[in-house]
Amino acid sequence: MNPNSGVFIGTDSGATTAKTGGVWADGTAVSTKLLQSSTNTQAGTGAVVLGWIQGVKGFLAENQLTWGQVRGVGLAIPGPYLRYGVLARSANLPPAFEGWDFRADYARALAEAAGRPVDLFVGNDGRLGGVAEARVVRGKTRASVLMLAPGSGLGCAYIGQDGLPLDGDTLAGMEAAHMPAPLHLLGVRPYPCGCGRTWGCIEAYTTISGLPHLLADRLQEHPEHELARSALPIREQVLSLRGRAQKGDPLAVGIFDFQARALGLHAAVLALALDPGFIVIGGGLMDPEATTPEFRERYLRVFREAALPCLWPTQRATMKILPASLGELSQSIGAALVALYSVKS
Repeated sequence: MNPNSGVFIGTDSGATTAKTGGVWADGTAVSTKLLQSSTNTQAGTGAVVLGWIQGVKGFLAENQLTWGQVRGVGLAIPGPYLRYGVLARSANLPPAFEGWDFRADYARALAEAAGRPVDLFVGNDGRLGGVAEARVVRGKTRASVLMLAPGSGLGCAYIGQDGLPLDGDTLAGMEAAHMPAPLHLLGVRPYPCGCGRTWGCIEAYTTISGLPHLLADRLQEHPEHELARSALPIREQVLSLRGRAQKGDPLAVGIFDFQARALGLHAAVLALALDPGFIVIGGGLMDPEATTPEFRERYLRVFREAALPCLWPTQRATMKILPASLGELSQSIGAALVALYSVKS
């Protein structure tokens, strides 16, 4: 620790869990230990903000820091947004949160806790996670980075040479999870998406959200599989697939091969438009605590085999495809880094 340095705090507020992290003024992490708590969304927006403040207080106390050392705070929260700091209707948060000016509420709470105004910067959680992962993979270079993180949904981020994410004019930049999947190449029907679209969003073919449809289609081809006769709720069935794949279950292996191929094709489309130096694959499938090395290596191999033939020769030769390394740290660290970069700029 360097208690004489300024510190930048990152709050990562998901649908169920809030996490707090921080970085020093040179961008290095204060701690690799996250402070986690329930987001408590069912109790309303006031309870959520109180939880964010308690997270910051706990993080400062745990790392022997004070409010006087806090130079800025970043908040990573799922979109979409009506405008900067104001939520639109989110598939992951209660309907009553639509129109919530979370930035104004958090800024007031931070000022009250710190006894002074605190610079606050907010952004989409997936994009801010990409900021942290980009800092790791590109080292001292200024290469741009595309990150795709399949989980319950598909987190997408493009980090430019300035280290900041592409947000777009209406803050909908890199909502690439809801671009149409190449159904003609994948040989599947359009699956409905939680966003309301029915054209076949790529998220439905690469994440947990679409697994019920994908499993149902595959079970028609494998009527002898035990899941075809299972009385378990569909959510439990789909959540069992990762473990089954790691034990060699052909049906489950085939499903994750399909998801890796679908994501590889999507990454190639994005790479043709954005031309990044690195593509980083994050999410739970790349988590060393949740998957085996063999599972991760197979997923990345299938991903590369799908993506690389679609790229230009120079891209194939120079673009690096890597797994994410920060895990659950990425979004809180990314939020703190955005606060750091924004204060410095």
